[in-house]
Amino acid sequence: MESDEQAVEAKIKDKGLTAARVTPDMLDEEIAGEDYHVFPNSCLTVCALTLQNGFTVTGESACASPQNFDAEIGRQIARRNAREKIWPLLGFRLRDRLCA
Repeated sequence: MESDEQAVEAKIKDKGLTAARVTPDMLDEEIAGEDYHVFPNSCLTVCALTLQNGFTVTGESACASPQNFDAEIGRQIARRNAREKIWPLLGFRLRDRLCA
């Protein structure tokens, strides 16, 4: 869980907000696998996160200067960008359940 997510979680708990919602832990539990690819002769890293139901989301990272390319940092940024795409998917799922 990212530190800004931890801060938001703390505020939600402090305010006593208890309605159904998507949490960072729920987001992480939804991830079943992850794969990375760096395109040859590029600074482009792509992360593909496979979710529990088999759906895949992707995130990308690229640096402007090849001299700044670092594979570990590229994976970290690409994963974070892919993970961010899961929030609206789980929000949609929850809203469907709340409307049923």
